[in-house]
Amino acid sequence: ENIYRECKQMGPLAFSQWLLSLEGGSCIKVGEGVYGEVFRMCSGRDKVSVFKVVPIEGSVLVNEEPQKSFEEILPEIMICKQLSSLHEGEHHQSENFIKLNGLRCLQGSYPDRLLEAWNEFHENKLSDNDCPNFFTDSQLFIVFEFEDGGTSLETYQFKFSSMLQMVAVLYQVLVALAVAEEAICFEHSSARDLHWGNVLVKQTKKKKLSYRLFGQTFSMPTHGVQAKIIDYTLSRMEHDGMIKFTNMALDEMLFQGQGDYQYDIYRMMRNENNNNWAAYAPHTNVLWLHYLAGKMLHGVNCRRRRHVSPRSRLERFAREALAFPSATELVRSGPSLL
Repeated sequence: ENIYRECKQMGPLAFSQWLLSLEGGSCIKVGEGVYGEVFRMCSGRDKVSVFKVVPIEGSVLVNEEPQKSFEEILPEIMICKQLSSLHEGEHHQSENFIKLNGLRCLQGSYPDRLLEAWNEFHENKLSDNDCPNFFTDSQLFIVFEFEDGGTSLETYQFKFSSMLQMVAVLYQVLVALAVAEEAICFEHSSARDLHWGNVLVKQTKKKKLSYRLFGQTFSMPTHGVQAKIIDYTLSRMEHDGMIKFTNMALDEMLFQGQGDYQYDIYRMMRNENNNNWAAYAPHTNVLWLHYLAGKMLHGVNCRRRRHVSPRSRLERFAREALAFPSATELVRSGPSLL
């Protein structure tokens, strides 16, 4: 009942009928995860939306994992809604969280149109997921409709025109996390599930982005790019006296990885919160920011690297950020880093 209330439905809608209601246009698969598939669709009115399709409540394994229940997916829904509301927040405001434009609970087998998009993606990029052609007419799905936030930082890395744009993306993510920490005691799932694909980047004509934090409104230059933070599958927040989180203590394999800094960070996070994932430990957001700064310095390319000052700022951020207890304190106490 809670899910249907959040979707503003009395019961599930037919998957095929819902898809027909989107008024045609192009459809391509743009991403995936263990949770399911992500498609970008363009309607006849030049509206572009991104849909995250998540199977739920079924008994069959999907991508070798059990499907989420209504209860298990509800925290992600609530976090999406709260972060989306920060676009127009009265006391805390940021446009850097992906905007949720709609939510649906659907039932039915996977429509042919989406299967065609899935197969095309697989032919070009080799999907890691199971082809979703095995779902039956009784299968339930939650579909998130998001704004089009651009392409992942991992993909966008070759489009940066300058180091200034990289710094702009990092600072936008930093201030957005600070806003969310103050608003809902937020820890992003990327801090709990490190992945630089969880930041989208697109070109923007906006000269500045506005923020509201510490009771003040201020702006930062975009340098032509805008970041959008996505994927709250493992995120944590507090709202109306309730804590929404995923207990990562149940996944011991997550802490056994070797060969990349991200696995060290998983273990650092567990040490900091004593494996209590309900506890608020905002330093995990700083760990993720440090990880992103390292990726930008060593894993991201841009057409012009002659800007010494922006690169030195990134290097200083990477050296000094970990000393701060949260993104909020980085913004409040670390103006020299900004």
